[in-house]
Amino acid sequence: MDLFDVIVIGSGPGGYVSAIRCAQLGMKTAIVEKYSKLGGTCLNVGCIPSKALLESSEHFHKSQYEFKDHGINVGSLGINFSQTMKRKEKIISEMHSGLNFLMQKNKITVFKGTGSFLDKNTVTIKNDKKKQKIQAKNIIIATGSKPLTLPFFNMDKDRIITSTEALSLKEIPKKMIIIGAGVIGLELGSVYARMGSEVSVVDVSSSVISSMDLSLGKELKKVLTRDLGFKFYLSHKVEKVTSNGKKVDVIAVSSSNEKIKLQGDYCLISIGRRPYTNSLNLDSIGVETSANGQIKVNKSLMTSQSNIYAIGDVVEGAMLAHKAEEEGVFVAELISGQKPQLHHHLIPNVVYTWPEVASVGFTEEELRESGKKIKIGTFPFKANGRAKISMDTDGFVKIIADAHNDEILGVHMIGPRCADLISEAVVAMEYKASAEDIARITHAHPTFSEVIKEAALAATDNRALHI
Repeated sequence: MDLFDVIVIGSGPGGYVSAIRCAQLGMKTAIVEKYSKLGGTCLNVGCIPSKALLESSEHFHKSQYEFKDHGINVGSLGINFSQTMKRKEKIISEMHSGLNFLMQKNKITVFKGTGSFLDKNTVTIKNDKKKQKIQAKNIIIATGSKPLTLPFFNMDKDRIITSTEALSLKEIPKKMIIIGAGVIGLELGSVYARMGSEVSVVDVSSSVISSMDLSLGKELKKVLTRDLGFKFYLSHKVEKVTSNGKKVDVIAVSSSNEKIKLQGDYCLISIGRRPYTNSLNLDSIGVETSANGQIKVNKSLMTSQSNIYAIGDVVEGAMLAHKAEEEGVFVAELISGQKPQLHHHLIPNVVYTWPEVASVGFTEEELRESGKKIKIGTFPFKANGRAKISMDTDGFVKIIADAHNDEILGVHMIGPRCADLISEAVVAMEYKASAEDIARITHAHPTFSEVIKEAALAATDNRALHI
């Protein structure tokens, strides 16, 4: 039987990053993956393919509606959907090769098959060809999550689909219905709306991306409605989803008890994700899970077995690839005897629509509910020179600071390249910076980042210069 210092079950961003860090720290490391390719949901049916399609569809949309203002005449436009999908697959393939290289470079042993616990130190691996056992002093669970659905949605993965199927459609839908106004639904809805689909979104909540600062959802809903023709049915509870093999019917009822019926070519179910731990045999080793299937861990991400850890989507918190990565590094360093720190509160959240949405720290609603005395500075992209140049003037940056000591408590932004801009806010908050600290830092001109500086100035005695 092969013996290791660490076994990592799952090769998504949390799993493979954790394995690499373990190997860097001198531990003999193995990784177990049930699928034929490494990378987990993020690389294969999540972050990477969805952003590839978002990028392609954004180019198509801009060529239709913005190129003429730049003096670029492109003539008759069309989209080669099969080529769009081929490009996506090429990116995934290249990243698979990169991951395989990293496993070899770091001397990580890769086992293909479904891993389950025989005891707290032994993992059984089963695949079509054989069954084997491996052992380790420490084991890290990083098996990720699966799309969540409900029985009455009648999921058939043909017309009533999850994000996995939506990333590999053979045609551009004429009409797409999306259940769930969260990150996944709005990103994939944007892809197909830009390509010509009529998109309708149904959600039980009264706002889109409702877990983020409400001002962000309000702005995003306005832009998606205006620019992409999204139709939103918020405060609507879905009662029934049916398919006849060619069309899908969705019946929903509003908060005022009015029924609506929508029909589309496809219905995307995007109401969230659930931890995937089915095959691990956790009960046999006494690892506890919560009512919603999450593995219970302490602040060190240690389960009820002291040598078994869990990271990423299988534990409490936002289901984000970068959260899983940071937790993977944290656990690897902890096992090696180091004393790492991880501030979950300062892990940013990003929505890759256009405009992009990003957020870190407390929302305004959370702070007001807690009774915290705050001050807020906002600045719009429409007053920014770089945004005018790129014709991306929707959105704003909002900085919330403590009214007494000026410490930044939350930063919320919607606009061009906010997925990248949010990192400045994360660094500032990690160092407990004040709004005035950012306000006094020189930002290059003309750049989108100047909007962050102006918002910080606005939070510091209302000193914004360009509005």
